[in-house]
Amino acid sequence: MNILRRAMGAALLATGLAAPAMAQTAFPGTRPVTIVVAWAPGGSTDFVGRVLAQAMSATLGGSVVVDNRPGASGTVGHASVARARPDGYTLLLGVNSTYAMSRHLFPQRGYDDDTAFAPIGRVAQSPIFFCTNPQTGVTDLAGLVARAKSQPGRMSYGSSGAGSSAHLATEMFLRDADIRVENVTYRGGAPAVQALITNEVQMAMVDGPTALPLIAANTIRCLAVSTLERNPLAPQIPTFDESGFRGFQATSDFALLAPAGTPPDVVARLETAMRAAMANPETLERLRSGAIVPTVGTAAEFPAYMRAESQKWADVIRQRNITLE
Repeated sequence: MNILRRAMGAALLATGLAAPAMAQTAFPGTRPVTIVVAWAPGGSTDFVGRVLAQAMSATLGGSVVVDNRPGASGTVGHASVARARPDGYTLLLGVNSTYAMSRHLFPQRGYDDDTAFAPIGRVAQSPIFFCTNPQTGVTDLAGLVARAKSQPGRMSYGSSGAGSSAHLATEMFLRDADIRVENVTYRGGAPAVQALITNEVQMAMVDGPTALPLIAANTIRCLAVSTLERNPLAPQIPTFDESGFRGFQATSDFALLAPAGTPPDVVARLETAMRAAMANPETLERLRSGAIVPTVGTAAEFPAYMRAESQKWADVIRQRNITLE
């Protein structure tokens, strides 16, 4: 009997101890989850990261914070997450300019985009507005193309750096339009836009949050938006597709990623939390007010999307002979 009592007591004690232990290890528990943003504060990626972090704090029932780690076209931040412990507490808000474009320009970046990350899903996209200085006198893409063909190499466009979304999107347009326009590279989007405003360059691809106030003030003129549908904040602006460039699409696409090897149940928990966060009306309104379009996807869909996006930009980089030298 004493032996039986001792066995039952041991079993009860083990059960009692196991329950708190399991509760302590339930993800995420009391530990904060960090979303690494591989760009400096203040840009569209940082904006999306902070909106998503706040919303996911509620859906995960824990703290979600943003850590900005800029450098080398986003590859510094991506590399830091690729090396992080795969436990779900360090995530990456990746952008296609890095996971689909930079791989073809930074071959020695220290990680492989296809194997270094466990996708959680796409989050949103930011349209790019193709703008001109009003002094050019052109009012549509056809007029711009005609002007550029009549003055080959005499017009110029501003970009925020070699290999940036704005740079490659412009080069894709120049390829499709079969025109020659000179690239002037600036140290970031702000000086590139300032050069457009002063007519130092005649055209530039500008992200939504920056472009829309300037368009409304008639400081710059927008000829087309890079999404396949018109932007609800500027419905008067036609798409490239409508303007004769069929299928043209060049957006900044944001996706939530975890280090490879993150347990599937943790990835599933994060995907559920991300999708719930992106279904919140307040979150959607905050993103849309910043010209960000929700494009929520699943973890299972992401690899095929990334392969297609990578191939698309690899073709542009090869055909336009783009290097970082």
